[in-house]
Formats: sequence, structure tokens, C-alpha cells
Amino acid sequence: MDLSNFTTLQNLEAAFGGESMANRKYLFFADVARQLGFPDLAKLFKDTADQETEHAFAHFKLLHPELVVENAAALTDEQKREIISRCLSLAIEGETYEYTTMYPEFAADAQRDRDNPAAEEFLKQVQESTDHANTFREAAHRFGLLKFIENYHADRYTEALEVLNGGQTASRVAGEDPKTRKWICRQCSMIYDPVAGDPDSGIAPGTPFEEIPDDWECPICGASKKTFKPFEEKVAA
Repeated sequence: MDLSNFTTLQNLEAAFGGESMANRKYLFFADVARQLGFPDLAKLFKDTADQETEHAFAHFKLLHPELVVENAAALTDEQKREIISRCLSLAIEGETYEYTTMYPEFAADAQRDRDNPAAEEFLKQVQESTDHANTFREAAHRFGLLKFIENYHADRYTEALEVLNGGQTASRVAGEDPKTRKWICRQCSMIYDPVAGDPDSGIAPGTPFEEIPDDWECPICGASKKTFKPFEEKVAA
């Protein structure tokens, strides 16, 4: 979709979230109905949940048309890898946001409210989200699909292994021209690419990092602009 249509983008994200939540809620209701001995109502909730899933999928396809597969047989191996790499990237970004920002903040709020059961649940989810993110990273690394954010982590793991084995590594800043130089968030490893910009935050494509307003925040974890540093790409030593 056209990322300049910021309001529509927000509405699609909200609609996707609403339909996704309805799916899980109705599945929960179906489980309750089944346990209480109402199989017909359990089926009704399950069927409705399936419909909500289709609605959510339709919204998500508009949000991420690059992931829509019309004819898998017509795609090259490289195109298939690009699509699945993007899926892994989005999964890692989401789980990283959960364990670095969302759940810790939720837990802190619950503790202030003296709601210990909620605080314990949020803290439990911090660990689970961490595990999920690491699992996705490992899968991407194992299948050679790490790109963008994942690629940064994989390179660091590889460098550490090479050093342990007595090897050497080298790196270079990704792009000397401010118009192409990438920057990486030191908190969650989100990479800002000036070529793409950050349209969701009002940063137009082609905007050098230095020209981004100082109050801009990482779109993944909310870290401040000063948290970013020039992104170094691994090169052969």
C-alpha cells in the first residue's frame, strides 16, 4: 500500500489487531463452551474465530503486499528467500519489542498498581518473548535467511566464533554518503536506512539520519535518536 496514506495505514493496523484479538477471544470462548458441555456453541465460536482470521489476513496483506504469494511456482528461489526472510524479520522485530519494551513497561505498571498476578504474567512473557525472538533468529541463521536486522546479529555471532577459532574479522560503515549511510539502534538493532526513510513516523524516503528531528524515536523499541550508531557491515579480512 501507499505508505504516505498514514491514517489509512494506522486504521489497517488497528483493524488487523482487532480481528486478531477477536480470533483468540472466540477460541477462548470455544474452549470454555466445550468444557461446560455446550458443543454447538463451541463450534459457533470456533467457526466465527476462523472467519475473523480471514479478515485479519486480508488486512495484513494490504499492510504487507510484499508477502502476498499468488503463485509460488512462478517465484525464483531468491524471491522465495526474500519473502520468508521478511517474515522472519517482522517476527523478530515484534518479539524484540515485546521483551525489550512492552512487557517490562507493563510489568512496572502492574507493580505500581500492586497487581502481583498481572506483574508475574508480564514478567513471564518477557522471557517467553525473548525465547521466541532467539528461536526465530536461530532459524533464520540456520537457513541462511538472515537479512537486515537479523543479519546484524548473525554477523556478530559469526565474528565471535571466528575469533574463538583464531581468525580475524573486519567491518566497515555501511555507506560513506549520509544519503545512503545506515544507522543501527543499540537497544533493539533496528536499522535505519535513509533510502527507505521511516514513513510511518513522518520521515520521508531519502532523509539522511542527521536530518531526522532530534525527538524521533526508534519505531521498534522507542529508543531515542541518540541511541543509534553507524551500522557496520562485515567484510572479508
